[in-house]
Amino acid sequence: MPEATTENPETEDETEDAPSQEATELLLPEEQYLSSGVHIGTQQKNAAMEPFIYRVRNDGLFVLDVKRTDERIRTAARFLSNYEPKDIVFVSARQYGQKPIQVMEEVLNVEAIPGRFMPGMMTNPETRTFFEPEIIVLNDPVGDQQALREALNIGIPVIALCDTNNQLRNVDLCIPTNNKGRRSLALVYWLLCRELGKEWGVVESDDDFDLEIEDFEASL
Repeated sequence: MPEATTENPETEDETEDAPSQEATELLLPEEQYLSSGVHIGTQQKNAAMEPFIYRVRNDGLFVLDVKRTDERIRTAARFLSNYEPKDIVFVSARQYGQKPIQVMEEVLNVEAIPGRFMPGMMTNPETRTFFEPEIIVLNDPVGDQQALREALNIGIPVIALCDTNNQLRNVDLCIPTNNKGRRSLALVYWLLCRELGKEWGVVESDDDFDLEIEDFEASL
């Protein structure tokens, strides 16, 4: 099983209070990230998320660096591509994350658990819904804490969408993003689906991916 590097604020490559100046072209124009609210954080900041924060607004709202979000979507897609689709599970208790992971399931044949994660699903073979994934992707480490606990219990890597207030202690790879917004979640999962599809060879190019961001967007 591929190894993941645990997030650690003391060893994470830190960014200054300015956008990272990557030479790599972004997966989408920066304006599209911003218009979807991917960068909108909370008024709370966990120290572990500081490397991914661009600035703090006058109203106390922390703003994420979308260039780091873009970079981590690519990294997550490459890492997930080392697994078989059936061994990957996406979890979202949060309402706006449920439709996107269901679309991921339809398009890529990964597993999706929208809504409540029932205790014992990954740890109790006696339960009707028991299954054994090799890696898990969480919409929010807080909202999906039951799934996070069980992933730690069985020792599988954890990828998570993390906002400015999230802890990274038990997250192997974080995708810094607004993990609460309807539009922001649609965009991030759309990109992750496209990039993972390209890594697996089921999507030949960006132009070959015929789904729109709206296809991942939850209804109001």
